[in-house]
Amino acid sequence: MPGAAGSGGGGAGRPSPAPVSRVPVADVVREALAAGCAVTFLPAEGGGEPAGLLLHRADGGPMPDAELPAPLSVARRRLLPAPGSAPVPVVGWRVPLDRAVPVLLRRDRAAGWHPTATGWEEAARLGLRAVAAGLVRPALSVDGVDRWRVGPLPVALAREVEELSRRTAPHPVAETSPGTRETVPAFLDAVADMMLRPPAAALFGAGPFLGPTGRPLPEADVERVRPWLDMVEDRLDSGPPPGLVVEFAAPSEEDAVAGRLTGRLLVAVDPSRPDHEVAAALLGTGRGVEAGVEPYHLRERVRRRLERSVRRCAVLSGLLAAPGKLVADAAGIARLLEAETDLATEGLVLRWPPGLRDLLSAHTVVGAETGTGTEGTDRADAVPGSGAADGAPRFSLQALLDFRWQLALGGDVLSEAEMDELAEAARPLVRVRGRWVLLDPLTVARVRRREIGRLAGIDALTAALTGTVDVDGRTVPCRAGGDLAGVVDVLRRGEHAVPVPAPAGLAAVLRGYQGRALSWLSHTGGTGFGAVLADDMGLGKTLTAIAYTLHRYENGRRGPVLVVCPSSLVTNWEREYRRFAPGLDVTVYHGSRRSLDAAGDRTVVLTTYGVLRRDTALAERRWDLVIADEAQHAKNHASSTARRLHALTSTTRLALTGTPVENNLSELWTLLDWVNPGLFGSLKAFRSRYAAAAERDPDGPAARALARLIAPFLLRRRKTDPGVAPELPAKVETRRIVELTPEQVALYEAVVRETMEQLADAPSLARSGLVFKLITALKQITNHPAHYWGEEHPGRARAGEFTARSAKLEALAELVGTITGRGEAALVFTSYVTMGRLLTEHLTHLGHRPLFLHGGLDARRRQELVDAFQAGRSPLFVLSVKAGGTGLTLTRASHVVHFDRSWNAAVEDQASDRAHRIGQRQTVTVHRLITRGTIEDRIDQLLTHKRSLQDTVLGSGDTGLARLSDRDLADLVRLGGSR
Repeated sequence: MPGAAGSGGGGAGRPSPAPVSRVPVADVVREALAAGCAVTFLPAEGGGEPAGLLLHRADGGPMPDAELPAPLSVARRRLLPAPGSAPVPVVGWRVPLDRAVPVLLRRDRAAGWHPTATGWEEAARLGLRAVAAGLVRPALSVDGVDRWRVGPLPVALAREVEELSRRTAPHPVAETSPGTRETVPAFLDAVADMMLRPPAAALFGAGPFLGPTGRPLPEADVERVRPWLDMVEDRLDSGPPPGLVVEFAAPSEEDAVAGRLTGRLLVAVDPSRPDHEVAAALLGTGRGVEAGVEPYHLRERVRRRLERSVRRCAVLSGLLAAPGKLVADAAGIARLLEAETDLATEGLVLRWPPGLRDLLSAHTVVGAETGTGTEGTDRADAVPGSGAADGAPRFSLQALLDFRWQLALGGDVLSEAEMDELAEAARPLVRVRGRWVLLDPLTVARVRRREIGRLAGIDALTAALTGTVDVDGRTVPCRAGGDLAGVVDVLRRGEHAVPVPAPAGLAAVLRGYQGRALSWLSHTGGTGFGAVLADDMGLGKTLTAIAYTLHRYENGRRGPVLVVCPSSLVTNWEREYRRFAPGLDVTVYHGSRRSLDAAGDRTVVLTTYGVLRRDTALAERRWDLVIADEAQHAKNHASSTARRLHALTSTTRLALTGTPVENNLSELWTLLDWVNPGLFGSLKAFRSRYAAAAERDPDGPAARALARLIAPFLLRRRKTDPGVAPELPAKVETRRIVELTPEQVALYEAVVRETMEQLADAPSLARSGLVFKLITALKQITNHPAHYWGEEHPGRARAGEFTARSAKLEALAELVGTITGRGEAALVFTSYVTMGRLLTEHLTHLGHRPLFLHGGLDARRRQELVDAFQAGRSPLFVLSVKAGGTGLTLTRASHVVHFDRSWNAAVEDQASDRAHRIGQRQTVTVHRLITRGTIEDRIDQLLTHKRSLQDTVLGSGDTGLARLSDRDLADLVRLGGSR
């Protein structure tokens, strides 16, 4: 070897500089390679030293002394002889990459090069091919040094790189190398960076990527360039980024005392299977990675995501070189905890040892009163919760309550002393009650400032019931304390509340579920709150309400009770009170001679929604209890009915409804806000916080939070629930699909065609009216052409001809003939009074004796018709849905026929349950008549498969259709298609 002169400097300490030689650098390198020197790649270092190669003895012995020409130098490095081995010190010659690569590329094939030298020759050729093909891109290192990188590589070239990485994996690597599998890609990047920094590059200016070597950019340049480089990387390689997990092992006692944790990097190789993870150290080894995943590209994507994570938290930088092991000290753990959320946004999750991170938790507690606002009971606008009965937990929604942080270990709350000790902790890994836990900076901040402030009672109750509260923009757990805890405990028991005995004055035996409802009402009212009893239609809500009235009187309540109901139900309420509560004074407040003069402390006053809207005297009286039956009549909060209900002054309010939600959750808010004014906030706030999200995602967190909030104040049981009315017979639902008659087809198509032409030129203000007119016309046509034309029935002589004009009427005639022939009875519902009259007259001409109930009849006449049907004076009862679909008990019928559709699932079910209710002893069959291929057919499919609040059409009825585009509307109303 040139200039050899005895033994070299392999002793301790830094090697002495070798004499400078005048021999060409290339000759020195070539002779060293020919002599069998091993070659190891030295990545660029943070100190500014560019990448190079280390020539060294393969056996680890010292290199000979030599006069090395500049820029060669003697260097000491720590190498890893094999994967997983301990580093060993090696002294060799450092050769800059721009001097080494030309020698590698001119190898004499006859020379006996070391395998490591031939490996780097192949790598140099791969790097030049990538540069020549333009497969390069600008990049920044984690610490902001500009550089050029190879990539993205096509599959064929990537496989060559992977194969070379596999063959060179057993070769020694520098301790600072990014791992055996990453060394070849890092070398290719170094070659690209060398080739793209020729001397002439400086002529283009002094900007990033133009200097002779990479250099740290100013912070401002980094912030400006980094987003652009990220975009370039993402666009050049659009493959799915893998998920990363840093998994920490449970610490030994020694490590815990020292405040150390050890982790490793895991990779979710397949984005569709995030739970299937592979150790990053195994990528490219053929172990644990699915076939079909290109190792090179996968590692590049891992590197890219990991580098971005390192920008968020430099503690992770060690994983770039050694993904199999990360040791974090106390300061590093603290920084990781601070960056945890930011790292998650980059797709990297920190997985702490079980119990270390999740055992210690923080929640808020809202509890003891610290001040009280103005008390107010028995007012029209009184806040609920202020009228608690004796013995019940006392709580005022107008109070101000203490609001603070509380820590718990595995669910057990910590004492003040323990929290004080944690507040003074100097490191994140601490021992609490013999358990090691992680104390993140946010928890430390919370425990040091435990007092958050005070909450108004109404907000405190909402937080306690939902179990969450917003603090500083974060949703956090919340628990009740003090008197509030007692109130919440009572409210959360629901129908499982402590049973109360049936009133002594009740002349009836309550069913089990009715008794549970009575107990629930007693305890809810006892804490000063109103309630919504929303059991299915037919489960005896009236009797439960009567029992609750008696219960209040027998437990010391005084004052009249007001029941507001539809006019068709007044007589029923009067009979039921007189039958089941004979000891009470019952009066009907209706008609021109109505008076409240005789109403005493044990008087039940019955009135209608119509009287409520017109009569101011009801609002001038103070009521102990107000019951709103069929409370969905006040579902529109802006209606006069809702406003007049709110104007009533009462201690407690009870809403009865079988359909608490017909269209959307705003209706539910109206009911809840009436029974407990102000408890659920404004409608706007209610929709913003709960309703809008719950309607979009009925199974989402907003829906669950809303359910927790309303559960104490709304009780709903269905007939199908276990233990509820097991004796109730089954309900069978059938659909009778019929074809339109030729006359109906011609009418239908003509109306669609003409209206769609008008809509094409109609101004926006006229659109809604045209759409509503179209829908009404099509519904009338599917019923009967006479309904559309407004024709009278032609009489008995032409009844057969009249039947033949409508497919549905033919089906109805056949159906009622079968029903009456068996001696059974049926209800026939229609949405139109006009159609109801036609049906009644037609069925009469066919030899039946139908009854007809509609909204034009007064309460006395309606009750006469109900009594007549129940007594068996007629087997057929025709009813308009609006007048007869709620409140009535018509259990003589074992069949329900929906001649046309109300387009609201809840309304239809409510009408069907006039027959399917307590007292029914026969199976109830519900028949729906539907014309194939019409708008009626399509709406039926929506009602069948999408009986949910968020559906636009069903959520708004006919008016929702006006918002459809012309194309969507045409698809909905066009005639055709099949089931």
